[in-house]
Amino acid sequence: MARKKTKAAKATSKQRASWQGALTFGLVSFPVEAFNALDRSGSDIHFHQLHAECHSRIRYAKTCPIHGEVTKEEIVSGYEYKKGKYIEMEPEELEELRTENDRALKIDAFVSPETVDPLYFDGRMYYLAPDGAAAVEPYAVIAEAMERADRYGIGQIVFSGKEQIVLVRPVSGVLHMAMLNYEAEIRPASKLAGEIKPKASIARHVRLAQTLVEEWTDDEFDFSSYEDQYREKLQDLIEAKVSGHEIVAPKQEKAPKVLNLMDALKRSVEAHSKRPAKPAPRRKSG
Repeated sequence: MARKKTKAAKATSKQRASWQGALTFGLVSFPVEAFNALDRSGSDIHFHQLHAECHSRIRYAKTCPIHGEVTKEEIVSGYEYKKGKYIEMEPEELEELRTENDRALKIDAFVSPETVDPLYFDGRMYYLAPDGAAAVEPYAVIAEAMERADRYGIGQIVFSGKEQIVLVRPVSGVLHMAMLNYEAEIRPASKLAGEIKPKASIARHVRLAQTLVEEWTDDEFDFSSYEDQYREKLQDLIEAKVSGHEIVAPKQEKAPKVLNLMDALKRSVEAHSKRPAKPAPRRKSG
C-alpha cells in the first residue's frame, strides 16, 4: 500500500527525489527524501557546437569499436582490473552491498554554524522533505530544535555510489543538506601562501585597508540584490540576432587609472565616507 503523501511531499511531488532514506541520530529515525535545492533552468544559456561549414549540430555518439553505435540499454558498468581486462558490475549486485546504514543519513554531531569553513562546501545542495505522514512530526520537531539551538548537523550519506560528508541545517522550517568535501580532497592553501610574501613592511597599508573593510561592512546584506547582468546582455544579443536587428555593442567603461596601493586605499576610504548614509531599516510592528 502506498504511503499517504504529506503537504511537504506534495510540494515536491513534481520533482523527482535524488535520494530516499532515513535521517537518524541516536535512537531517532524517520524517512526523508532529498530534492535538488538548485534550479538553474531559468538562468543558464546553453550553446551547442555546430559544424562551421553547414551549421549542422555536432553529435556525440557512444560507440563500440566492434559493433559501432550502441544504445543506453546495451551499456553496462565495468571495472578495469588489468589493462584491457574488465569485470562487469550489475546494478543488482551493487544494491545488495548496501545495508540499512547505507540507506540512512546518520547525524554524528551537532556543531555551531561557524564551525564548517566554506572551503569544504562542494556546491551540491538539497532540501530534505519528510517521506510519509508519520515522518512529519519528528521532522518538524528536529528542525525546530536545531533552529532554537542554532546548530547544524554533520553526518554521512551514501550518495551517487560514494560515501559523502554532509551538513544539515534548518532553513525556514525546512532541513537543507549540503555536500562537503573530505579534508584529503582539498589542496592546502599553504602551497600558495609561500609565494605571497611582500618584500617591504605593509603595516601602514594593512591599517588603512582594515579601515576600508570596516567602512564597507554591511550588517544587513541583501543577497537578492545581485542579478546576472551578463546573462541579460547575452539574452538581448540572442534576441537581436534572431530577429535580424542591428547589434549595438554596449558602451565600454573607462578603465580606472593605475594608482599606487596607498593612494588607492586612501581615495577608496574618502570616497566611501562621502556616500549618503543608508536609511534605518523599518521595524516590524507587533
